[in-house]
Amino acid sequence: MILRTQGLSKTFEVGFRRRKVRAVEDVSLEVHEGEIFGFVGPNGAGKTTTIKMLMGLIYPTAGEASIFDAPIPSNASKKRIGYLPEHPAYHEFLTGREALRLFAALSEVPRPLAPRRCDELLELVGLSSAADRQIRKYSKGMQQRLGIAQALVADPALVILDEPMSGLDPVGRKEVRDLILELKRAGKTVFFSTHILPDVEALCDRVGVIMRGRLRDVGRIGELLSPRVRSVELTVELCGGSEHLSRGRIVACDGPRVTVAFDDEQAADAAVRGLVGSGSRLVSLTRHRETLEDFFLRRLGESSEARPESGAARAVA
Repeated sequence: MILRTQGLSKTFEVGFRRRKVRAVEDVSLEVHEGEIFGFVGPNGAGKTTTIKMLMGLIYPTAGEASIFDAPIPSNASKKRIGYLPEHPAYHEFLTGREALRLFAALSEVPRPLAPRRCDELLELVGLSSAADRQIRKYSKGMQQRLGIAQALVADPALVILDEPMSGLDPVGRKEVRDLILELKRAGKTVFFSTHILPDVEALCDRVGVIMRGRLRDVGRIGELLSPRVRSVELTVELCGGSEHLSRGRIVACDGPRVTVAFDDEQAADAAVRGLVGSGSRLVSLTRHRETLEDFFLRRLGESSEARPESGAARAVA
């Protein structure tokens, strides 16, 4: 087991009166070797606080965690981890190449290997042409790419990325997704937090859903989503027989071509039989099942109903 937490919790004391705020409460999860694990939750759910505890940047109030079977924080395990914080900061007077070589030295990459390793990573994250430009002239997306390169500079076995798609345009997001998949193919384990759900569906072997500091669900996406058909969308070119569409809702109409949505799967099947029997041509039929976004919003609604947010219970990032 690469990473394991048991009852991990963090309470902060804030304000003049030292009011207690539970940021993370009783988080227990496991991350297996070679998988991509998505840590999903809305802003302020406790994702970053959890990651900071795993990295030894803050200490848990309760519970425990281990990485590579070593309790956190452990210098032995840290040498095998690459970490991208949510808001990476740099010495902006350095160039990208200089900064990455500094990170390589701090990560104890052998000096003869460092220049080549840094150049390969700059190429990997698409910064070769800007490698000798000062970081103060980098866009936020370019700084994010540099942060991903520094997370990989020591060739870690476990890569922990806190909101790695933050600040990236659609092309940059695709490049980062491809990079994460390449890390998996290379045998790395990737743990990343995000609130961008399409990236999770495209990448993750398993996900953990955290809301208001509590881990609500852990599992494969297919196991978490309801298999029930939520609606059926039917597109036909009508040749009479329009009465068969009466139980649906017209979504679009372009001459004889009509798209209708049915909330009931049996009603859609009956409409298809009637339309085909009347000579209409079936163009497409799509069954819509629950998406990760649907699941996420459903669980968020359940969480709000079960645990109204208060000042003492509000989770912080």
